[in-house]
Amino acid sequence: MSEMIDLLLSRRSVVAGSMTQLGPSKDELDTILAAGHRVPDHGKLGPWRFILFEGEARAAFGSVLRDAFAKADPEAGAARADLETLRFVRVPTVVTVISRVTESIKIPVWEQELAAGAVCQNMLVAATALGYASQWLTEWYAYDATVAEALGLGEGERVAGFIYLGGKEAQPTERVRPDLNERISRWSPS
Repeated sequence: MSEMIDLLLSRRSVVAGSMTQLGPSKDELDTILAAGHRVPDHGKLGPWRFILFEGEARAAFGSVLRDAFAKADPEAGAARADLETLRFVRVPTVVTVISRVTESIKIPVWEQELAAGAVCQNMLVAATALGYASQWLTEWYAYDATVAEALGLGEGERVAGFIYLGGKEAQPTERVRPDLNERISRWSPS
C-alpha cells in the first residue's frame, strides 16, 4: 500500500516538449485507458469518451490546429500558425478525453464534468505507474469551435483535456506547491 501512496505523493507532470518518442505499447495504453475508465461515476453514466492520436494522425491533426489557430488569430501570422502543427507530434500518443454531459437528469452536470476530470487524473497516475511521462493540457485548442468540429464533438460534449503520453529522459523535479496547511480548515458548530 505504501507504494501507491508514494506514487500519488510523487507523481509529476512532464512538459510534452521534453518527452521522448518512446510511448506506451498498445497493451500499456489499454491499461492507462482502463484506469481512466475506473473513476467514480454517479448514475453509471460514463460521461466521457476518448479520441486517440497516434502515428500519422498526430501530424494530420496538426494541420487542423494550424488552420484553427490562423482563423482564430489572423494577426499572428503564418509562421506562428505553422508552429501549431507540431503540438501532437511532440509525443507518440495523445489521448483526448471528451466530457459528455447529459442535461436535465438527476445527476448534476457538475458531477458529470468532475467524473471526466477524474478520468484524466487516473490516466496520469496510471502512466506514471507504468514509467511514462504524462501531461494534461487544455490550452486554446480545447476551447476552439473549429477544433471541436474537427473532433466531431456533439451536443453536451467538450474537451476535458489532452493527455500527452511519452517517455522521459529523467525524473521530473519537484515544483513549489501551496502550503497544504493553508488549504485546510475544520468545520465546527457555532
